[in-house]
This record gives sequence, C-alpha cells and structure tokens, in this order.
Amino acid sequence: MSTNLSPWDAAEHLETHEHIIAYLNAALETGESAVLQAALGDIARSQGMAKIAEKAGVGRESLYKSLSAGGDPSWKTILKIFNALDLQLEVSERVAT
Repeated sequence: MSTNLSPWDAAEHLETHEHIIAYLNAALETGESAVLQAALGDIARSQGMAKIAEKAGVGRESLYKSLSAGGDPSWKTILKIFNALDLQLEVSERVAT
C-alpha cells in the first residue's frame, strides 16, 4: 500500500488575522531572520502577493524576490510589508530562560 503525500503550504492555512499574528510571533521567537523572511513570504502569498506589493508600494516581482529563499529584504521593505498587512511591531523585554 502506498501513501500519497502532497507538500504542505502554510499560505493555505493563514485565513485570519489571528492566524497571521500567531505565525509571525512564532517566526520571531526563533530569532532567525530566514524564518521571519519565509513567514512573511507565506503570509504575502496567503493575502495575494500583488495586493500586498501594491499596498506596500513595491513591485510584485521585487517582493517575490525579496521574500524568496535567496532574497535579502531591507528593513524598509519589511516595515512596508507589516504596514501593508495592517500590523505593527512592538518591543518587549525578553523573559529569561
């Protein structure tokens, strides 16, 4: 008996603002910039890359490239994406572990 597997795509499961916020917070908790970059890419795809690019004031292809595995988005671009998603960043003290 064989099992049919299909790739899992986070973008297909980010249906609410609450899901998006939880996903971003989990990505930020890793402390890895590549994880945050991938999460932003998943979120932008879930919301429509062209729509997010337009709201952020960047080109769609440029946004795809910035959020791809080999991309290197600037801090300015990341902030534009957060704004386009109607999200804001907040800073809090890290809890010692």
